[in-house]
Amino acid sequence: MMVDVGWAYELAGELLRESLPRRWAHTQGVAGCARRLAPLLREKAGLLEAAAVLHDIGYAPNLVATGFHPLDGARYLRNVHGADERVVRLVANHSFALLEAKERGLHDELAGDFPLLGDPPLVDALVHCDMTTTPDGGRTTSQERVGEILSRYGEDSVVGRFIRRAAPSIHGSVDRVRAAAAEAGIEL
Repeated sequence: MMVDVGWAYELAGELLRESLPRRWAHTQGVAGCARRLAPLLREKAGLLEAAAVLHDIGYAPNLVATGFHPLDGARYLRNVHGADERVVRLVANHSFALLEAKERGLHDELAGDFPLLGDPPLVDALVHCDMTTTPDGGRTTSQERVGEILSRYGEDSVVGRFIRRAAPSIHGSVDRVRAAAAEAGIEL
């Protein structure tokens, strides 16, 4: 099944471009990273790019329901748009969202509504794209990105506690993608 990447860009742009321009810049950077990984993911490239451009739509002010953007965004995609289930599950679980959901008391809700997608290379690719892109859409390392998140939210915040717990897994995903890309001759 093909995923409509153009639709994903249109929807994400409508939701983020004006209300959250910095988040939109980040989203575009994440999507650009997904495009660079297309040769590695071949037939799943469109799926990754659609998930990349939609991963943060749950921050859009008119979508906030629980205050947890992966859950809010995934529910909107599923309930309002009937989006491809794989895209919805990637959005719901991007960048180890289950660990943050646990911090927020939403683990069972997220895991029950949106089980993890059983495609580790695809999941790793989305983590890589999100966690090597700055809030302004530039490129960075996962170490710098984790540090930036900690400095923005504070170590004792919900996000700070989550990102500290998730950091080893985040770095592992990024390392696996970089190794696969290098083996395939893809420059990141």
